[in-house]
Amino acid sequence: MPVPVFHCRTNVGGVDVFYREAGPANAPVVLLPHGYPCSSYEFRDYMRHLGEDWRLLAPDFPGSGHSATPEAFAYDFDGFASFLEAFADTLGVGRFALYLHDFGSQIGLRLAIRDPRRVAAIIIQNGDIYEDVLGAKYAGLRDIWKMERPEGLRKLRESISKDHFRDEFLNDVHPELAQRIPPDLWELHWALMTERRQEIAAAIIYDLKDNLAWFPRYQAFLREHSPPALILWGPQDGYMPEESARAYLRDLPDAELHLLDAGHWLLETSLEEAVDLTRDFLKRVHDRV
Repeated sequence: MPVPVFHCRTNVGGVDVFYREAGPANAPVVLLPHGYPCSSYEFRDYMRHLGEDWRLLAPDFPGSGHSATPEAFAYDFDGFASFLEAFADTLGVGRFALYLHDFGSQIGLRLAIRDPRRVAAIIIQNGDIYEDVLGAKYAGLRDIWKMERPEGLRKLRESISKDHFRDEFLNDVHPELAQRIPPDLWELHWALMTERRQEIAAAIIYDLKDNLAWFPRYQAFLREHSPPALILWGPQDGYMPEESARAYLRDLPDAELHLLDAGHWLLETSLEEAVDLTRDFLKRVHDRV
């Protein structure tokens, strides 16, 4: 039975943070860091359908969604990982299952590397950590990464627009599937993009090239700690195709892999299937505190 999602605010290290919460306060926790160019909004329905048995927490990162955009914040993957750690601590969360999607996959894995004991399980959904199987859409980014930083930032800043957001949310899904992806995703998120947030987004995208050096560290964490893992993947993804999903089996050979008829934002089009697979998985690996 679906449960209510509560829309909350808290202070994390001096930052006014918006987050969504569903489920009993004493239930085992699922931590949901979001991707780009989205926010905790991407988990709104997923949380409703899993909140009977788990406490689901989805914050908006600083500079995203309904959270503040402080000038002093470190808008990089380490900064976001530190924020996610402080967010969990602020809400009294010790151990959790971790949902890894898009930028949130690298942020979540940096948090996991800091303290592997906190990670009860991982759900991997279109999150890239294998450079040799990145999709064709990365070609344009690689061209920008070859530019000097000022030129690359200028190029990226020029490209960040509502049309860019629309392209990011539709990605490479088949036309009939694209009709099931609500325009709310780009309309609502673009409305929240100030000039400062656009500058921040450009810098994060440019600095993705430095994050590639972390890929072997993410892989080593999975290989060495072997957390229980569920892989939910939408292969209609120009950044992270089917090969990107199968690459996880190199380091997590016992992981469950499910390829859905979906793209990068599969919770918009394959919600019921994702919820059923998640519920079955979590009941086996994360059913008590």
